[in-house]
Amino acid sequence: MTRPHAAPATPEADTTGGPATPGDGATPALTPPAALRRRLDDRLGGAARAWLDQALDEAAAHPGAHGPVSVWELRLAEAGRRCGPAHADAARVLILHAAHADADALSRVYFQGTADERRAVLHALPHLVPDDPAALPLVEDALRANDTRLVAAALGPYAARHLDAHAWRHAVLKCLFTGVGLDHVADLDRRARGDGELARMLGDYAAERTAAGRPVPEDLHRVLALTGSAPATSPHGTDDPHGKES
Repeated sequence: MTRPHAAPATPEADTTGGPATPGDGATPALTPPAALRRRLDDRLGGAARAWLDQALDEAAAHPGAHGPVSVWELRLAEAGRRCGPAHADAARVLILHAAHADADALSRVYFQGTADERRAVLHALPHLVPDDPAALPLVEDALRANDTRLVAAALGPYAARHLDAHAWRHAVLKCLFTGVGLDHVADLDRRARGDGELARMLGDYAAERTAAGRPVPEDLHRVLALTGSAPATSPHGTDDPHGKES
């Protein structure tokens, strides 16, 4: 995002903790903001906590735009340096939440932002605009990206609620193509259950992989079982879940 220069940040040495992973209770899209705040309070060092307190106070006091760029948007750009990369997503989600960002503000931040800021916007959608389909173009844009972290962030609860069946099926296939684990797909069990068209698409993909002498991803067997169809088999075993389609 093109912004005026913010004040220099202190190094990330004042932070602790490791990256959030699915299922550890820290995924920003799945964790209520109050719980995110408690988690950061427990894990950030003193200077990083003080910076976050100030950033949230500024966002709450000045939620709208003031001049070309609002003060809280500047803080979004600083979050990685101030809180460390392991906690930047959560910090940015909290700033967006404190600023009461609506679909228009989220769209502006997303399309003007860096990949890290875009990911935070995607994580914030279920907290800020859960019932508003106006932010769906952000999810659709992320699902066209080659950045697998954006793809994973796009498939949270907001996408589970608003993506139509056709787009959702192709999102699942994109995860398989790019090695994004299906643990990132919110509400996978419910949406895949009994989906015959998804089963057909998965079967075709498995057949293509097998015919080309490539292994079938283990996640494909998992989601195919959810559809209620017979498992796809491959004589080559299962794929590395982090591998990519070539």
